[in-house]
Amino acid sequence: MSLSLKEETSRRRTFAIIAHPDAGKTTLTEKLLLYGGAIQLAGAVKARKDRKSATSDFMAMEKERGISISSAALQFEYDNYVLNLLDTPGHEDFSEDTYRTLMAADIGVMVLDGGKGVETQTRKLFKVCKDRGIPIITFINKLDRPTKDLFSLLDEIEDVLGITAVPVVWPIGTGPDFRGVYDREEKKAHLFEKTPGGAYLAPMQSSGIMDKNLEEKIDIDILNKTREEIELLETGIETFETEKFLQGKITPVFFGSAVNNFGIQLFLDHFLKLSPPPINTLLRDGNHLEPDSPFSCFVFKVQANMNKVHRDRIAFVRICSGKFERGITVNHDRLEKPIKLSSSFAFFGQDRNTIDEAYPGDIIGLVNPGTYKIGDILAEGKIPKLRPLPLFAPELFSTITCPDSLGLKSFKKGIEQLAEEGVLHLFTSKTIGSGAPIIGAMGRLQFEVFQRRLQDEYNVKTNLMSLPYEVCRWVKPSDKEKVPQSTNQIFDKSGIMALLFEGEWECNYFQKNNPELELLLAPEI
Repeated sequence: MSLSLKEETSRRRTFAIIAHPDAGKTTLTEKLLLYGGAIQLAGAVKARKDRKSATSDFMAMEKERGISISSAALQFEYDNYVLNLLDTPGHEDFSEDTYRTLMAADIGVMVLDGGKGVETQTRKLFKVCKDRGIPIITFINKLDRPTKDLFSLLDEIEDVLGITAVPVVWPIGTGPDFRGVYDREEKKAHLFEKTPGGAYLAPMQSSGIMDKNLEEKIDIDILNKTREEIELLETGIETFETEKFLQGKITPVFFGSAVNNFGIQLFLDHFLKLSPPPINTLLRDGNHLEPDSPFSCFVFKVQANMNKVHRDRIAFVRICSGKFERGITVNHDRLEKPIKLSSSFAFFGQDRNTIDEAYPGDIIGLVNPGTYKIGDILAEGKIPKLRPLPLFAPELFSTITCPDSLGLKSFKKGIEQLAEEGVLHLFTSKTIGSGAPIIGAMGRLQFEVFQRRLQDEYNVKTNLMSLPYEVCRWVKPSDKEKVPQSTNQIFDKSGIMALLFEGEWECNYFQKNNPELELLLAPEI
């Protein structure tokens, strides 16, 4: 029996995992897939010769380094729910891609290293979630290793992030003494057995925390300490309230070890109950777009060459309202013309399956022959005024050239297609770099990845030459003629002028001497 639009929407959960590098984000991603039944065997994600790549990582560099560089969309079903998991880059050099991906999520899962607490990139990503109004669930990872004092960790979350941390489970021991977790809601202790490499589901037993049988399985000192901590929690920690969670005032906290599969099953089961379905989408005017409105979606990511067999570009869209049906004709906001959506896919890592129907909250891929760009809105009927995706001014700049004249055609195609993904900014200039293309990035690793992908995917070797600029500001198109000719002028791929400065001081000095010009952090479109 087919379900209604409302019923299909209510069983969707669309979430992104955020973390500082090495907190265990990609490991947790894979273990959620393992426990969700989406994969049968988890591969180790640490960089070693015999490792299997994490399901969500598909680029050669991701496989070699064990880091996530691009945001991958994974869809799987579990316990009658449809989960859309967005695995975002943890490396700060790719934060712009992460910020845009968070715009497609309804909830964030924040992964913290139990031994390190709240780290720099976590703070940045948390702020994006908070500004976006995304509720956060916290998973404190690596409990099988030495950790900070657990109560101090809770205080740190509150002090640094400004959100009250409310444990839903509590660990039984930490480090080498980690034996399992206590579920505060069910009032049950769940003990885990270690599995080789964490490849398979960990066996689990449960009983009450005061059960005498536990004393035969757990060192009495560890058990008594846990019982005392649980008593402190019941009397001294704020109770969990769903409304406060959805308002971003509190974060439910879970503990575990993703690499050893400890605490994953409980986390997943609670996650489904806690997480909100994609009820509505915030509009520019502060109102909400109801999910039963006519079909609409927005492009939050473009990816080239996900699969060398297909050699195509994919535009990832988040469905905001209505029912998607393959072959549907929609209005394209930027092109101002109707478009037929005939080639649509659901993704699981590199694997793609043609999808005929999708609902609010779903992430689908559309084959992109150059029709779609990041931020495009597609809709039946009137285009909803969705909030714009964030765009950040790059801070590092280089010219990029191809020394092999025979590869110039592939070079041009490669830089244009990869720039469409929005990870790097592509500029041209008549005065800087002898006319060579200029690329701008937030971090140096982006340059390395850009060059590597040009070589792997387009068979083009390139040379980079760093430019001495650190600040980029766009100019209003209406002010273009007012800009002094002596400035370092560049033009983005939309033809909008920007200016480069060697530092903030030079930028501020220019602004002081040219008050009639308004310099922008992002282009005015």
